[in-house]
Parts: sequence; C-alpha cells; structure tokens
Amino acid sequence: MKKQVLFIQGGGNGGYKTDAPLVASLQETLGSGYQVHYPQMRADETAPGFASQWLQQIGEQITAAQDGLILAGHSLGASLLVKYLSENTLETAIAGVFLVAPPFWNGNQDWVQPLKLQEGFAEQLPKGLPIYCYQSRDDEVVPFDHFIRYQQQLTGAIFRELASGGHQLHNDLSVVAADIKRL
Repeated sequence: MKKQVLFIQGGGNGGYKTDAPLVASLQETLGSGYQVHYPQMRADETAPGFASQWLQQIGEQITAAQDGLILAGHSLGASLLVKYLSENTLETAIAGVFLVAPPFWNGNQDWVQPLKLQEGFAEQLPKGLPIYCYQSRDDEVVPFDHFIRYQQQLTGAIFRELASGGHQLHNDLSVVAADIKRL
C-alpha cells in the first residue's frame, strides 16, 4: 500500500497552479511507493473568514485520510497546517509534518489576526510528531527571520536552511522527499 502525502498549497493569486511544480517534484522524487494528494484550497483570500475556510478544508482532508498520513505544505498552506494541528484534536495518526517556507504571522492588522498562531502553540501540537521546516536564505516572499521564529518555538523540530532556491525552492523538493523517506 502506498504511503499517503497531503500537500497544502501556498496562497496568493494562482497559488495552486504556482505550487503544482513543487508537488510534481515531490511525487517524482518520492517515487511509486507514495501518493501525493494535492487538493485545491477554495476560499476567497480577500474575504475576512478565508483562514477558517482553509482550516476547515485541511481538517476535512486529514479526517478522510488513513493513519500514517504525511502532511506537507508550502507558505500559507504550511503555516495553516501548524495552526490546524495546534488547535484541533486529531483522530488520524500523522507520521510527519513538512513545512516549506511557512510565514510566522504577526502584527496587529485585522486581516492577519485569523492567521496568527496561539500563544504556546508548540505545546499544543501532537506529542512526538516529527516536524521538518525548510527555507532558503534568498526567499523573496517570506523573510528569513520567520524561519528563525519557528526555530525558537519548535525546539524539537528539524530545520533545513537552504542557501538558495527562492520562495519556490527552484521547484525542487528533493530535500523534503529525502526526509520523508527517512520517516
């Protein structure tokens, strides 16, 4: 039976299409023993409640999956995976979480409030859950200090700092696939 990977896209206009090469790279590098699911998140990102719509869709995908699910996400999708996992009780056993260039939302603007992680979020994550985080130093979308903030909060996680690759990691998730295969 193939191992199941759920990949949550990044945000922005055309985020699903933009991240499709990441998913293709991941599937190709993982090989035939894995199946990468890539559902399109459907929400108007200009609407005030869009974060809760994404979180609901993430929850539906996780609930529908078998135990041993591997979670991966890029950018907004990665940050919302952390939010979902830290604010919900899971029925599905998760094998590992792989976060590519997740923003660490902060600030006082109204629009950012629903995206922010709760105080002490790291303690609310499932115990013993392997978490990996990746970001390139030359990410032009998510500042590198967001990576540092996750390092400070997720003390048990593994962090992979990449010298280059931009926000899309040159559409090459082989480093992520190598870690997934080590689970």
